[in-house]
Amino acid sequence: MSDTTTGTVTSSIPGLVSGTYALDTAHSEVGFTVRHLMTKVRGTFQEFSGEIVVKDTIEESTTSVEIELASVHTRSEQRDGHLRSGDFFDAENSPKMTFVSTAIKPEGDDYILAGELTIKDVTKPIELAVEFLGVDQNAYGQTIIGFEASAQISRKEWGIDFNVPLEGGKLLIGDKVDIHLDVQAALQA
Repeated sequence: MSDTTTGTVTSSIPGLVSGTYALDTAHSEVGFTVRHLMTKVRGTFQEFSGEIVVKDTIEESTTSVEIELASVHTRSEQRDGHLRSGDFFDAENSPKMTFVSTAIKPEGDDYILAGELTIKDVTKPIELAVEFLGVDQNAYGQTIIGFEASAQISRKEWGIDFNVPLEGGKLLIGDKVDIHLDVQAALQA
């Protein structure tokens, strides 16, 4: 079964057609959470772009994303400025964080998306747990897809190891960073 305007309908997800889907940044969020003292700081990146190339099977599909590190937003301009500095992202010298998929595999009703995450010129493999939210049409008649994804990384593995020692051998900032994505993408003509 195929649709001549958009491509082949994939066999594993009803309504999903092959083609290139661009991330809809107005309806998507790239966020993170990290421990700070006795609470967690939540942040987002305001500027990002990417595409998902859906092939005839999900396993053949690919994705790539670029995130502008200077667009970090944690609701504190002072903290955001520090995150942009050489202590953390060094956004002036390494302005982008990138993710390029290497594999996707079903896991029950969900998926595992493997890929290479690059921050500050350090590239390491990560796996994202992905929940596919469905296929629909937007108000402009475009086919859209939605999903949520999450992963946990050690920021030290990417050379982001700034910290402040506290009493009792504790540290101000946790090493583990929870990444969460809420994504909507539109099929391109």
